[in-house]
Amino acid sequence: MSKTESIVDLIDAGIKAETLRQKAIANNVANLETPGYRRIDVKFEELLAKCLRSSGEFDLSEVEAQIYQPKQTPVKSNGNDVNLEVEVGQMIKNTLRHKAYIRLLSKKYNQIELAINVK
Repeated sequence: MSKTESIVDLIDAGIKAETLRQKAIANNVANLETPGYRRIDVKFEELLAKCLRSSGEFDLSEVEAQIYQPKQTPVKSNGNDVNLEVEVGQMIKNTLRHKAYIRLLSKKYNQIELAINVK
């Protein structure tokens, strides 16, 4: 796999992770008042960082986003731990990361197009 292909694959994995995280946030907000509901989140950045620290080839399946329950937030009396302000903050951060990945992918494709058109 060429370096360009691996970079595009990593950017693609990031876009998929942010899409999954957006769904998780929406699910959390939808269950804001559901008794016993515990919020979910997506683990991706740690996996990406580990992959980027490795010096050689990487297995793309090691960079696949994973849903998990953090269970580190305070639980309300009904057993629910979703906080609307936290979820809105997460949504804003997620949107910014998603836009960054899209811009990176666009720049990578522009580089490829420029290389193809060089005469």
